[in-house]
Amino acid sequence: MKFTPTTILPLTAMLLLAAGCSSIVASMDPGKYDKMSCAELNSALGETATDISRTAISRGKVAKTSVPSWLLGGERVKAVVANRDTAKIERLQQQQQAVVAARARKCPSSN
Repeated sequence: MKFTPTTILPLTAMLLLAAGCSSIVASMDPGKYDKMSCAELNSALGETATDISRTAISRGKVAKTSVPSWLLGGERVKAVVANRDTAKIERLQQQQQAVVAARARKCPSSN
């Protein structure tokens, strides 16, 4: 098989996706949220919402990616990356729910 710039670029992109170049969600103990101030909780909530949006956009781009037929296993890699992003979104949503619950307990004016 002859590699040209037009064949190397999609191959490189798929390999980067398969390698997991997206950021990994740092798990945080929900008990730590109880020690945060209202401003810190609001900031954490905003950061989590931003991470959810960023990951959803990434997942959408992966889903729209056209995998060349000659790239063996390309569709499988695409599905794995999309599934990983879905799992990341679910973890972020759980983290967001923990922040919301802590904020409801500590910051009655934010309800």
